[in-house]
Parts: sequence; structure tokens; C-alpha cells
Amino acid sequence: MEKEFLELIKITAYLIESFGVIVVLVGSIATTRQFLSNRRKLESGEAYRIYRQDLGRSIILGLEFLIAGDIIRTVVVADSIEGVGILALIVLIRAFLSVTLQYEIEGRLPRPVKSDTKN
Repeated sequence: MEKEFLELIKITAYLIESFGVIVVLVGSIATTRQFLSNRRKLESGEAYRIYRQDLGRSIILGLEFLIAGDIIRTVVVADSIEGVGILALIVLIRAFLSVTLQYEIEGRLPRPVKSDTKN
């Protein structure tokens, strides 16, 4: 029973990561298509800025899914300290890429979301 559960978690993690790759791929294609159709309507600098922002958002969203898959695999499937260390390093690299892309898109670091709940 435990072996089947671990296999299900592995498959789930790979599906989530695969979805992340699909998000990046589809986002890149859609963004490029939109850029090519709008570049004549907008000034070239504005069209390029919008293209970079939209492409960056697609990559950031895909990275979030890739990180989620890594976390699931690390928490449940990793069977050694070395495996946990390697996956933690991968998550850190992907998170760093996400933050730097966010900075590149918006010109500022991401801010934490404030909750509207009152204590």
C-alpha cells in the first residue's frame, strides 16, 4: 500500500511539473503570436515591453508549478539527505529566477500579500 501511495505522489509531482512546462510553452507561443500581430499597431518599443512582460509572466507561472512539483517530491518521495539537498537547491534556483523575473517585469521586488482579515 505504501509503495502504491509513493508512486501516486511521484506521478502527481511529475504531472504538476509537466503542467508547468506546458504553461511556459503555451504562454510563450501565445505571447509571441500576440506580439507579432500587435507590433504594427503599437510603437516598437511599447510592443516589445508588453511582449517581455507577458512572456515573463508565463515563465513565472510555469516556474511556480515546477517548484510545487519539486516540493511535493521532496516532502514525500526523497529518501536521502542528499536527495533533499539537491531538490532544495533546485527549488532555491527556481525561486531566485522567479523573483528576478518579477523584478525585471515590474521594476520592483515582489511584495507579500496583505490579508484583509481583522484579528
